[in-house]
Amino acid sequence: MKIIPYGRQYIDEEDINAVIDVLKSDWLTCGPKVKEFEDALCEYTGAKYAVAVSSGTAALHIAVAALELGDDWEGITTPNTFLASANTIIYNNGKPVFADIEKDTHNISLDEIEKKITPKTRLIIPVDFAGHPCEIDEIYRLAKKKDIYVIKDACHSIGSLFKGEKAGSCKYSDMTIFSFHPVKHITTAEGGAILTNDVNIYKKLLMLRNHGMTKDENFLTVDPGPWYYEMHILGFNYRITDLQCVLGISQLKKLDWFVKRRREIVDIYNEALGQFKNITLPIEKDYAMSSYHLYPVEINFQKIGKKRKEFMLKLKEKGILTQVHYIPIHLQPYYRKRFGYKPGDYPIAEQYYERALSLPLYPAMSEEDVVRVIIALKELI
Repeated sequence: MKIIPYGRQYIDEEDINAVIDVLKSDWLTCGPKVKEFEDALCEYTGAKYAVAVSSGTAALHIAVAALELGDDWEGITTPNTFLASANTIIYNNGKPVFADIEKDTHNISLDEIEKKITPKTRLIIPVDFAGHPCEIDEIYRLAKKKDIYVIKDACHSIGSLFKGEKAGSCKYSDMTIFSFHPVKHITTAEGGAILTNDVNIYKKLLMLRNHGMTKDENFLTVDPGPWYYEMHILGFNYRITDLQCVLGISQLKKLDWFVKRRREIVDIYNEALGQFKNITLPIEKDYAMSSYHLYPVEINFQKIGKKRKEFMLKLKEKGILTQVHYIPIHLQPYYRKRFGYKPGDYPIAEQYYERALSLPLYPAMSEEDVVRVIIALKELI
């Protein structure tokens, strides 16, 4: 029986041959393909600068570090996201503060953000959940009125559009983050990137990626010879390799097709599942074109008389793997113990979590795969 995962990479012969070419070259680690990939990301998104790193989490970490926010500050993000969106605030000596989500898009709520702003708020990290852009223009306007930075977590949404702007353009953010994990739209096996239009942030990011080191003559205090480097800030080894970046270059050329195929699959799902009253389908606002990293539905498990665990296991028996995105971060033991968060703090996120289920969605899915998923759901609901 063929297994249908909830998400997976799409690798073709062009990708494989590109990686083989680098394996035969003089460079394997951080060489010319890194800058080529960064330039390609800028060309695609319209951003001025890009810094590729070893993961989306690494990208978030040094994006916040580049702002040099110090100690005793707060950053606002959504509880409906992967742990890294909030953890990066803690990595940089801040306190994560959550703002509840919208009922329809499941993105962070602008009204809830405004309620959570205090004199200590220095940063907002909105997330484009499942590939649907958040209302980033209004979030950015609110932030700039209060001298607050915005780092957009677009790890789900490369290839999406917000009012005609591509995710990553940084028109409404100080920085934007991408992830290239295999279940994302494009992959570098593991990898991430930070995009920005601020040259000073860009220069800091380059150093933070590489132990805080630089050979840039604009930073050097002396220049005795070509071997010389200086460490000006405390950085990390978050470098990405040429092997990864040549795969990213090849994948990026297919991104528009990847998004198109994802949207075709979503259309099939929507038409087939829209008739079921116990399933709520994801929506797409008129200001957005979602790139659909995920296809998260809400199922009224109480009404259908099944627990979610039982439902998922029965789908697994049929060769169909699903996932839940996400357990609200404030309910994690670490966050409850350290910051005192508790059930009931963010009721909309918690209500969504109780019904959430992500169905399989990836470009390599065949029509037969999609039909199998639909039939299995109909049998169980």
